[in-house]
Amino acid sequence: MSGAGTFRALHHGRPPGDPLMLPGPWDAASARAFAEAGFPALATPSAGIAASLGYADGATPAEEMFAAVARIVRAVDIPVSADVEDGYGLAPKELVERLLETGAVGCNVEDSHEGVLKDPREHADWLAEVRAEAGDRLFLNARVDTFAYGDGNPERALERAASYVAAGADCIYPIGAPADVLPLLRAGIRGPLNAFARLDGAGPTPAELGGLGATRVTFGPWLQRRATAALSEIAVELREG
Repeated sequence: MSGAGTFRALHHGRPPGDPLMLPGPWDAASARAFAEAGFPALATPSAGIAASLGYADGATPAEEMFAAVARIVRAVDIPVSADVEDGYGLAPKELVERLLETGAVGCNVEDSHEGVLKDPREHADWLAEVRAEAGDRLFLNARVDTFAYGDGNPERALERAASYVAAGADCIYPIGAPADVLPLLRAGIRGPLNAFARLDGAGPTPAELGGLGATRVTFGPWLQRRATAALSEIAVELREG
């Protein structure tokens, strides 16, 4: 089975309440730490990588993002999916080629640009082209930003999700969806559902998200931020002697 096939299989046949947890490495060292802990796959966070490279979220040049993903992939022997934000304005063929060059087996793509939702029909058409270029070589996680940048209407989110699934998306990621809306989204979305877990105690745990219908759970930049906070504490201890 190909790397993408192995990654795709991890999303199916999961019992309720047991979501696939995908830690987000921001560099090779963090990727190795997660792999050594026994996680079966990883999903890079664009914000975490941006911070590690000295950029604000959303400001990382495409060349640097792809290079960072390639270093992470080389560091581990488990599948890695890459967050490529809104695709960096690349044509589907070039985006797929660049992703495959890194060794990534999947990607996360947003349906907004600079905080503004894209036209869902145009985005679905673009996703269909990405799928056509990639075939089964990439797992396509389509982010739905209705709750992040839209009006938060679950019906609008479901409409976008349906069009993206029809275009060939393997998984839907309604980022920012309230926990109490997840069961409704689960009931209305075909295929795997990605949910976002915080690590500050402000939201449901990964297991709880699984119980609400999430197939997989990602953490965005929270792991990188938590590691940075721990390093800051060590730095203070060193400075104060």
